[in-house]
Amino acid sequence: MEELEALLGPDGSLPRRAAGTPLEGAAEWACAQALALRRRASDHVSYFADPSSTRLLPDLPPAAAAYTRTLVLDLDGVLVKSDWTRARGWRTFKRPGADAFLRHMSQYYELVVFTEQLSTYGEPILERLDPERHVSYRLYRDATRYTKQGKHCRDLSTLNRDLGRVVFLTADPQAAALQPGNALLIPAWDLDPGDTELLDLMPLLESVVRLQVPDTRTVLASYAAECAASGKSAAVVFRERSQRVAAAQREARPRPLLGRGAERR
Repeated sequence: MEELEALLGPDGSLPRRAAGTPLEGAAEWACAQALALRRRASDHVSYFADPSSTRLLPDLPPAAAAYTRTLVLDLDGVLVKSDWTRARGWRTFKRPGADAFLRHMSQYYELVVFTEQLSTYGEPILERLDPERHVSYRLYRDATRYTKQGKHCRDLSTLNRDLGRVVFLTADPQAAALQPGNALLIPAWDLDPGDTELLDLMPLLESVVRLQVPDTRTVLASYAAECAASGKSAAVVFRERSQRVAAAQREARPRPLLGRGAERR
């Protein structure tokens, strides 16, 4: 489309050097029609590729904006898993600990489920998964940004929230390709009934709020680097860090000069 716009003059006509040729009128008409067609096609593509709004969530009240943290949750691989077998067809299973996770995290975060799935798929699942409405907002495919790589990315810049206060919990790195610094990657659930990933993550996510971290992305970057180097999950890294801090604090405590039961002189 840029080439066509460059070919036409500012008023939409062919440049003067093309004037006076036998094909002047036909060439000008053809270029104008092609440009109009490209513009319509571009608008049509944008309708499906761009998020439905640049402000997907309503404004926070001024008093709440100063302290509200937003936890964006992917659906598939994080909270549920849809699985197909020949015997029973498609079924969707809830990840162990999902109920407790949503209930507990809603005390610390504004919860948003943001999925690439259509609302016809996601809404019935969320109605069963979250009947008490701990999740404040539900966003579906129409709110994603469709990239040239064929991915439905979650463009967190369209949430109408301070990105320094946003955590995106996902099992798919491609879903967070536009703002990887906000992503907290966790292992996708593989239907293991003994999975405790969500429950193990709660202390880490809670600590971000309790410590009032100015920019969540600095904490996430630290965990991402250690997870990549060690191959461990963020929950495991947090637990190990906490154990080291606790051990250091015990070591730093003053020790009594007299043993228990020793006689004072």
